[in-house]
Amino acid sequence: MAAAESKFYRLVDVSLARSNSNSRDTTWKPGVAMSKAPVLEISGIVPMEGKRLAVTTRIGDVWMIDGAYDEPAELQYTRFATGLHEPLGLLRQGDALLTMQRSELTQLRDTDGDGAADEYLAAMKGWNVSGNYHEYAFGPKRDGQGNLWLALNVGMGAGSNNDKPWRGWAMRITPEGMLEPMCGGLRSPCALGANAAGDMFVSDQQGTWVATTPIHHLRKGAFYGNAETVKTFSAPGSPIKLSGPVPEGMPYPKALELLPELKNPAVWLPYLKTGQSSTDILLDDTAGKFGPFAGQLFVSDFTTASMTRVYLEKVNGVYQGACFGFREGFASALLRIAFGTDGSMFAGLSNRGWSSRGTAAYGLQRLVWTGKTPMEIKEMKAKPDGFELVFTKPVDRKTAVDVTRYSGSSYTYNYWGKYGSPEIDTLPLKIMGATVSDDGLSVRLKLDALRRYYVHELNVSVSSAEGEQVLHPVGYYTVNEIPK
Repeated sequence: MAAAESKFYRLVDVSLARSNSNSRDTTWKPGVAMSKAPVLEISGIVPMEGKRLAVTTRIGDVWMIDGAYDEPAELQYTRFATGLHEPLGLLRQGDALLTMQRSELTQLRDTDGDGAADEYLAAMKGWNVSGNYHEYAFGPKRDGQGNLWLALNVGMGAGSNNDKPWRGWAMRITPEGMLEPMCGGLRSPCALGANAAGDMFVSDQQGTWVATTPIHHLRKGAFYGNAETVKTFSAPGSPIKLSGPVPEGMPYPKALELLPELKNPAVWLPYLKTGQSSTDILLDDTAGKFGPFAGQLFVSDFTTASMTRVYLEKVNGVYQGACFGFREGFASALLRIAFGTDGSMFAGLSNRGWSSRGTAAYGLQRLVWTGKTPMEIKEMKAKPDGFELVFTKPVDRKTAVDVTRYSGSSYTYNYWGKYGSPEIDTLPLKIMGATVSDDGLSVRLKLDALRRYYVHELNVSVSSAEGEQVLHPVGYYTVNEIPK
C-alpha cells in the first residue's frame, strides 16, 4: 500500500538515525549552529519564520533546525533549551515557546537575542506527579476560543497514584490564566488537536478500559470510560458527577444507556485496521496545499508508523464521523506531526525502544503532496437510512449503482476493565440501493438500518470514471446519532 500511496504523497527523509541513543551531548553550545545531528526523538514541532523548525525532544532539549525544507536537506542545529523533563509538546505564543514537562507547562524565552533561551518560567502547574514512569503530560494545544489544553496519563503498576488529581484528565488554561479540570476517564491521551470549528479533540490509546483507539470530543463534565480515574471525580473543582456506579462487562451501547455521563467517542479507530496507538491530531488548514482533504483531521500512529484520515460531522448536535487509511511506510513510530509553512507535513519520530514498524530509531521526515489527486472516499455522511459517500473524483456510474459493489458490517465493543476488546455483536450491512449524483461525485447508499453507537465498516469496490480504483476503499463510521 505504501508504494501506491507514494504516487500522491511522497516521504522525504530529513534526518534519520538507525540506532537508539538517548544520551545528551554536552559538547553542544547553546545558541551556536552546528551541522552534527543531535538525538532527535522528536516530541513537539513548531514551524518558525524563514523555514526554520523548532522541535522538542523526549530527552529534554529544544532545537532550532534550519534547512529542513531543502532537498537534499543540509541541516543546521541550534540548541535553544535543555534540561527539560520529558517534554511532550510544543506551542508558540508571542515571542515565547510553551512546552509541557511532566510537572509543569514551561515558558521559554530568549530575552538577550543570543539564540538560546535564558528564561524558563513555570506557566502552569497543579496536578499530581508521583514519579511513576507512565505519568506523561501532553500539550499544550490551542482551541478556537484561545484556551490551551493539556492531557495527563494515568500511572501504571507499582507507585501509581491515579486516585489523586488530575491523572487521566484533560484540562484547559483560559486566556485569563485559570487552570480548569474539564473531563476525565482517559488512559493515555497522547493526541490533542482542534478541528476547523475550534473544538478540541483527544485520541486515547487502547488498554485497560479502552476497547480500541477512540477520538473524543472534549467537553466539560464528560466521562470517557477509564474507571481508574473515578476517585478523582470527588476532588474539589471536578465538574464530573456520576449519576450511578460505573457499569462493567457489557456492550458499549448498554453501558451508555446506564450511565449518561459516559460518552461514546466521536470516532472509533478499529484496532490494526486503522492503526494501534495514536499520538497526534492535526487539522488540515493548508487550504489545498496538502491535497483534497482541507478541514479534515490526520491522526498519527506509533506502533504501525502510519497515519489515518478522519472526517467529522455534527448530527443532532453531536460529533461523529468516519476514519480512513491515509499513509503507511514511515521510517519509525510517529510521535508528533505538524504542517510546515509550505503546506508539507513534518513527522517527528521516536520509537523509544518500544516496538514499531520501520527501520529508524528516531528522526524527522517530511510528507509532500505530489499534486496528483487520489481516487478516495473524501467524506462519508450519515443519513436517516444510510450514508452518502463523497468522492474526490467522479465515479463510474455502472459500477457505482451496483449494490454488490458495497459490503461491510456493523459492530461494537465490550465496556470492561480488561485490556482492549474484540469486535462484538457483528451484523452484515444490507445495501438496499445506490444512487449516483448528477455530477458523479457522490453516491447515496440506502441501508436496511443504522445502529446507534456502532461502528459501520463499509468496503467500496467502485472506480472513477477513468477506471481508477479507490486507494483506501474502507471507511469506518461511528454512529452516535441517527439523522432525523
